[in-house]
Amino acid sequence: MKLIIHGGFFSESSTNQETKKAKQDALAQIVEKAYQFLKTNTALETVVYTVALLEDNELFNAGIGSQIQSDGKVRLSASIMDGKTHKFSGVINLEDVKNPIEVAKELLSYDDRVLSGEGALAFARANGFEYFNPITAQRQTEYKDKLNQEEKKGTVGCVALDADGNLAVATSTGGKGFEIPSRVSDSATVAGNFANDFAGISCTGVGEDIVSGALAAKIVTRVTDGLTLQAACDKSFSELKSFDGFAGVIGISKKGEMYHCDSHPYMVWASFDVNLQVFN
Repeated sequence: MKLIIHGGFFSESSTNQETKKAKQDALAQIVEKAYQFLKTNTALETVVYTVALLEDNELFNAGIGSQIQSDGKVRLSASIMDGKTHKFSGVINLEDVKNPIEVAKELLSYDDRVLSGEGALAFARANGFEYFNPITAQRQTEYKDKLNQEEKKGTVGCVALDADGNLAVATSTGGKGFEIPSRVSDSATVAGNFANDFAGISCTGVGEDIVSGALAAKIVTRVTDGLTLQAACDKSFSELKSFDGFAGVIGISKKGEMYHCDSHPYMVWASFDVNLQVFN
């Protein structure tokens, strides 16, 4: 059993070390709690559980505390993929819910598994997801003053390998902040969130760069074709250099390899195998 999570990027130019440490501490607590959950649950159940914990922590740009778009609204995107069944589901630009990852999970049992905007909201309400305003006082202040724009490259994600050898991945984001209303991120696409029998990858960074690189699906495909997880990541990241792509990934392979990398420091992440690891 293995588990790795990320909390998006933390700019190396930032001087707010107190916030950086708070994110590190939060990731350490969440990954340990999630690993205990994984012991008695599937990879699919675990990634949803874990990403919901990340969405509920206002330090991260997903769920509560998400960035605000240029028209003053928060629109959330999230997706989940089950490596065992190869099913992908997601929501794009969903408003007024607490945990978009749980709405994405609900969609796994439907034929139409990716919904956006008003349709996603109608589905959420019909399935018992109540109104919730995710805007925090800090995000409102940042929106009004356009502060901390260097911190806006953020997403949360989780990859899990369970006791039966099954992989699953989940990713959630509140967007870039100040973007054109209804801009689509990578997080609810196979570029940002992908798993099969061989590997699972969750991405963070600039969504447009991740989509341009087809990053998560490309890495998983290369692992499927025989590359190690590290080699697949390194080759895929080398291809981002031609357009200075800004991205970070976490991943686990069916062989139990865990790997993380980023093109521009620093992505905050944590993993749990036998021992806890927290970085940046």
